[in-house]
Amino acid sequence: MKRSHIIAIVIIAVAIAALVGSLNDSSTYADLNEAFDHPGTEYHVVGVLDRSKPIVYEPSLNASLTSFSMVDLKGRPCTVHLAKAKPQDLERSERLVLIGSANANGEFEARDMLMKCPSKYNEENRIGG
Repeated sequence: MKRSHIIAIVIIAVAIAALVGSLNDSSTYADLNEAFDHPGTEYHVVGVLDRSKPIVYEPSLNASLTSFSMVDLKGRPCTVHLAKAKPQDLERSERLVLIGSANANGEFEARDMLMKCPSKYNEENRIGG
């Protein structure tokens, strides 16, 4: 075999290994019931902030911890511990996507969170529409 063929085969093998590795690390979307059925497994959980309960963020004690309550799309409530500072406009968010895993205490430990905030451009306020 030519040297160029061997190099091409090695590059393809590395690319396949990287793809397989990234697929194993990816988490899936689930509701809280599924996340609590498999504690320790990482999931993306979609829900809304429970505004009837307080958001706890005390940077003097731990600047990388925010705790709040969330309700998933099926109505199951849960206490969330986000391993980040309190996100700006958390109170205004329409939807939350938590990335993390459930623990044995019935709480969700999120390592990251995505928020869908209300758009400043509403259909009612469009000019010429």
